Amino acid sequence: MEVELEETPAPVDPEVRAYVYSLVSALGGTGTDEDGRYVLGDDALACLKDLKRWLKLYDEKANRLDVARCLAEANLVEGDLLEILGARPEEATEDRVKAKIALACLELLVPLTWPIEKNDTQLTVNHHRHIPYIQLAQTSYKRAMLESQSKTILRTAVRIGLPSIAIPMSDRTARDEGIIKIILYLFRNLSIISTSGEGKEGPTSRSATIEAFHHQDVLALILTICSNIGEDFNTQDVVILELLFHLFKGVNVERLFMDESHLKKNGSNELGALLAKEKNMHRSYAKHAPSRHNRFGTMIWVKRDEPGHVSTVSGQYGLTDRQHTFSKMDQSKRWNKPKQRSRDVEKANNRFDVPVSLTNNATTHLRSFVEEFLDSSFNPLFNHIRRAIEREAERVLEVHTSQFFYLISWFLEAERVRRRKKQEAEKKKKINKIAETFEADSFSLIASVLTQETFVLLNRFMQDRLDMKVWHDLNAGTRCFTQILLIIQDMAKSSLEEDQEIAENIQNRIFYEETTHDRILAILRGYKDQGFGYLDSCTELSHVFLRMLERYSRENVDLQVRSKRRARKQKKAAAVQRGDADANDDDAESEVNDVAEAERVSKERKFDFNRFALKFTTQACIDSFVKFLKFYNDLSTEQLKRAHRFFYRVAFKQEISLMLFRIDYFALFYRIIKGPDPLDRASPVYAEWEELVRQLIKRMTRKMKERPVLAVEMLFSKISSTVFFLENGYEKQTVSSRPRAPATLEVKGAMTREEQIGVAVAVLYEHQLDAVDWVMKVLSTAASERQSWEAASATSRAEDDSVTDNAEQEPKAPSIVVHPDTEERRIAIFKDAKLRLLMTLSCFERLGIDDEPNATWIIPSSLSARQLHETHEAIQKHSVNPTMEYGAEDPIPAEEMLRRKPTANVRRAEYDDESEGNGIVSDGDDDFLFPAGGPTNTGPLTAAAALERLKEKRRKRRTSTASDDGGVGALHDETLERRRKAREAADLEKRKKIKSDEFSHDSEDDVEADRIFFEKEALRRKGQAKKVMEVLRAGIVDRKKKRKSDDEDDEAKQKSKKKQRIVQSESESEDDGDLQFPGGSSSPRIQELELGSQSGEEENTPPSTPLENAPQEKILRDVSSNIRATENEGMSSKSSLPAATGGEVDDEDAEDEPVLLPSRRRQRAALMFESDSE
Repeated sequence: MEVELEETPAPVDPEVRAYVYSLVSALGGTGTDEDGRYVLGDDALACLKDLKRWLKLYDEKANRLDVARCLAEANLVEGDLLEILGARPEEATEDRVKAKIALACLELLVPLTWPIEKNDTQLTVNHHRHIPYIQLAQTSYKRAMLESQSKTILRTAVRIGLPSIAIPMSDRTARDEGIIKIILYLFRNLSIISTSGEGKEGPTSRSATIEAFHHQDVLALILTICSNIGEDFNTQDVVILELLFHLFKGVNVERLFMDESHLKKNGSNELGALLAKEKNMHRSYAKHAPSRHNRFGTMIWVKRDEPGHVSTVSGQYGLTDRQHTFSKMDQSKRWNKPKQRSRDVEKANNRFDVPVSLTNNATTHLRSFVEEFLDSSFNPLFNHIRRAIEREAERVLEVHTSQFFYLISWFLEAERVRRRKKQEAEKKKKINKIAETFEADSFSLIASVLTQETFVLLNRFMQDRLDMKVWHDLNAGTRCFTQILLIIQDMAKSSLEEDQEIAENIQNRIFYEETTHDRILAILRGYKDQGFGYLDSCTELSHVFLRMLERYSRENVDLQVRSKRRARKQKKAAAVQRGDADANDDDAESEVNDVAEAERVSKERKFDFNRFALKFTTQACIDSFVKFLKFYNDLSTEQLKRAHRFFYRVAFKQEISLMLFRIDYFALFYRIIKGPDPLDRASPVYAEWEELVRQLIKRMTRKMKERPVLAVEMLFSKISSTVFFLENGYEKQTVSSRPRAPATLEVKGAMTREEQIGVAVAVLYEHQLDAVDWVMKVLSTAASERQSWEAASATSRAEDDSVTDNAEQEPKAPSIVVHPDTEERRIAIFKDAKLRLLMTLSCFERLGIDDEPNATWIIPSSLSARQLHETHEAIQKHSVNPTMEYGAEDPIPAEEMLRRKPTANVRRAEYDDESEGNGIVSDGDDDFLFPAGGPTNTGPLTAAAALERLKEKRRKRRTSTASDDGGVGALHDETLERRRKAREAADLEKRKKIKSDEFSHDSEDDVEADRIFFEKEALRRKGQAKKVMEVLRAGIVDRKKKRKSDDEDDEAKQKSKKKQRIVQSESESEDDGDLQFPGGSSSPRIQELELGSQSGEEENTPPSTPLENAPQEKILRDVSSNIRATENEGMSSKSSLPAATGGEVDDEDAEDEPVLLPSRRRQRAALMFESDSE
């Protein structure tokens, strides 16, 4: 039976292949008649143009590679294009046709050698079919152009572009600019094409490319364009940037600046290091290597902790001891960890962390080019590219920014190494080429990348790439920032004061921004699996930054840092969290006017380096350095020192060695020192690592004796609370802050309650419709319950006649408690201001304080079932058909109809020293500082002031009494009630001002202090009594003179005064609380002043009481004797006032007049009625 096999489709359409092959054949070829030379066809130029059209219209437009595949199969480049270019003589400038043909050849070479850079999502079946073949063809193209030394293809390309390059930039046409770009793109393509694993001496290696560029004047052309960039060249900067990047990526700067003797010495050292490493490997293997007597197979069982479970170990290596047995078991374990696809898949052509080796000749040529480039072309090129990146020119792509910063870091490192080599040469008195061409102490050659504009661009680039997690670009930024810091460090050590000042200013600008500190910390913490190149750069950056910052902060103890934060964003975020819907409205106008000022809020504070260094002792930072240390066998001496300094800082400088107490960390440290596969003992840093590990183990054992729980904690990572507990033995006390309630919202404008409910429902409609449904459900349930209660209450009232007759005893409906249905609803009731607004509009009431998360919401008893039904219907109507916008001409969203409800800011009065209240302010009627009953002091009053105050009060009483029409008959119930309330208010005000002596207690008994105190008090009282006596004597003299003139008044006037006095006495008896002090609280001084004022006021009053009939001299004598008796007894709280009748005045009426007897009041009232009747 014959099986018919399906024919495999051809990779290229046969018709396309026929057209392309026909054009290649018509282009030209070799013949015997011309001695094997290449002869152009009659229409060679037209054929070249047709081939160019096929590449552009078929491959580029259709996104295919068929034409490029056909041209590679037809051997167009090696068999035709290179032959045409190689046959062109050096001085051939007069033949325009041949010049056009040569230019057409270059126009074909550029797309044929263009690197294929497509993502996996962009690749098609056609691409997968043709890309491997085309990449091999491009490698052959590069080999043919570099190896044809006799034809000098590259020099021919340079000669083709020289006429256009010689034209001034202002006179060049678009064609001239295009020719220059074609030549540069051809050189860039050749620098990109490479073969992996070819070695440093391969035909297409980096060394071969550099040597070909040097011999065929390509490097000279690059220097010419770079040194004149910005003046004679403008748009060629990006192509030059790519060309330089692919020439220098992966080149070791240290090896580049070594001369032949150093290279030989370094090569021998590297060979010796490799041999020593191999010897160590053999030595560790020979300890347990099999011999001729133990080559038989071995299989052992190892019992595990679980009963009945065993593990198998093969080989006699497991018979040595228990440690080797377990080690053999660990080696057999494999964990197939799922590999996550990296988001930052960088193209192979842009990777710069792969090291490249160069031959001696290539190293010499490249070093010479780098020196000339630094001396003449560095500043113009990088300054011009920076400006193009800042203004986002169209020719600048995203990849160019990372290439820009990587080249800056590479050339800055080259400048540092060149200076160090020169200093070493001077020390050894060996003046070589590097020293002769070097300008001592001159940093002006690289000044273009040390400007503030570059720092701003670099910081923005690093922050953006960090936020977007583009690790490859961030790696370039960290390398650049590290080299800038190292250059600044060298400038600070320069012998020129100008360089030192510049370095000081740059350090001040860099370390002044706290965002820079946080970015360095975030870069180190953010390492996971970005590769060893990223790990190396981030650890180096943190190491250099910490060292320089520590040195700078030590020299500048008053270092200030500025922390920036987004003011508007934080305010809006806080408003949203509080549920403040009107935050945007309140600040809209200020945000428009003060955008520039309010964009960021800066706050300066003093910098504390220890506080900042503590941030590098977190578990994430330590894990990054531990992962870096796992490559200890591949790390250089500087890298091992970097890791050693970090762990030393954590354990001993910051005194947080507990962070390093983990089993896997100590296993790594032990393996570095003791093995297997330990660090080479001949390494310069072996002794330092050995001492560090010894001290860590010593501290760990000591701490484990103090805290046995550390044996368990060594299995896990440690947080700050765990470290605090292990250090101190007790847990750190933390105080949790209470949550705050959101701001209360309200609806703008004059709206009815139903319209306000519509706004609240519209706001909750899009994202919280379930909350609206819950409120409706609560209202529906509450309405049914309230309706049932009202029906039952109506039935009970109908049965009970007494309840029906007395409406005041009608029972109230019980309040209904609102219960949230879920835990999320309970939280929303407290935090969601919009839901709270809807509940408030639905007449829900909240019990408790505002900041209580578990406060109870109730439906008050005042709401009837009908009102609840109406509210439910209003919410239901708006939930079915919500009104999302309000306003006819300029609609406003419902969200913007809400605003924060203004709170009443209660401002308490600021009382001065002369105020009666003495600054005491109470929030409630019954909230008193002290209870009544203690002595009262109303402030230091003079005698004249006390007299004037009492006179003013009595004058006001007379005026109010005289204006009251109707006399005593007008004192009806309303007036008495009003006066009673006034007395109660006055008494309440007095109680608020009381400072009781009941809360004043004596301190320790001090006899001498008490004696001095009482002596001063006695002197003070004597002085006061003297002043009172003088005032009273002056009052007696004046009253005697006045009495003579008063006796001449007529009897009618005396009767009128008598009537007024009687009415006044009646009002005083009823309003005696206005001047009443708390009982027993008046001091002797106050009583004396009151007596003096009473004697002055009552002089012309007819005798009505026994006290008033007493002569004034007798009163003065009684007061004096009273003062002396009080001083002798030492009593300041109470004072007796003798009357003419021998009675005593009650303590409660110490300030006012003697109290009139009730019978006497009735008689005076009767006399008053008789006077009115007359």
